[in-house]
Amino acid sequence: MKSINPINAWILAVRPKTLPAAVAPVIVGSAMAFSHKSFALLPALAALTVALLLQIGVNLANDYFDYIKGIDRNDRLGPVRVTQSGLLPPAWVRAAMGIAFGLTGLPGLYLVYVGGWPVIVIGAASILAALAYSGGPYPLASNALGDLFVFIFFGLVAVCGTYYVQTLRLTATVVMMGVDVGLLITAILVVNNLRDISTDEKTGKRTLAVRLGTRGTKLEYSLLLTGAYCGLLALWVCEIFSIWVLMPFLSAPLAWRLIRIIQHTTGGPMLNQTLASTAKLAFLFSLLLAIGIIA
Repeated sequence: MKSINPINAWILAVRPKTLPAAVAPVIVGSAMAFSHKSFALLPALAALTVALLLQIGVNLANDYFDYIKGIDRNDRLGPVRVTQSGLLPPAWVRAAMGIAFGLTGLPGLYLVYVGGWPVIVIGAASILAALAYSGGPYPLASNALGDLFVFIFFGLVAVCGTYYVQTLRLTATVVMMGVDVGLLITAILVVNNLRDISTDEKTGKRTLAVRLGTRGTKLEYSLLLTGAYCGLLALWVCEIFSIWVLMPFLSAPLAWRLIRIIQHTTGGPMLNQTLASTAKLAFLFSLLLAIGIIA
């Protein structure tokens, strides 16, 4: 591959299009704290910093470990991977991964001061899961557990953790919000794995998409998006929230368009744009949800 500016190579490695997935749950968790008159700016900013660093660390780990394990090859259909393409030496990417995870300790120490030992448990579990996603003897992503990992840590843990460090408590409604956000963020991974089914099969990477097949993965995507909106509808019908909680339905046309694209696409590189659009949907949904919660 033609050499590019090192700065641009690092931008590719960070995968900026995935970062809205880190911001979305923090917005929702902070909005819940605000609605309960407990919003705290510094803990919210610290939680956002940790979320972004963890997302970057996961991206770098995935780039590095998939290259080391021979999963990323020249015939892959997704965006350029800096290690596999030779844009950055593997040792550099591994070091950057360590730096990203290490830097979480700075805001993390503050959050421990604010929230106590539960924050230590959450932080340690998040970093271990991030490393285990692509690395280790039993990579989660290669054994059909990636979807569950993303749902738990980028949905439930991120929303509930953000709320907890501001309020020092947890409620069932916050968990429900974590479920909704987690469904949409998981859908981002589903698009990625749908695109890579053929190449993952060749390298022995048994993602959930590989096991479900193309039709099953398309159905999973549709159910994840539909489930997120149905969850909000249920919260309103059960009078847990006011009608403002339905604000995210303003993004429903985009969700419907993405479902139709997924159902009619033949896969491959065409899904790269769908992946980016799904990340935008998750962010827009979360932003509208936050506005509705506050309202």
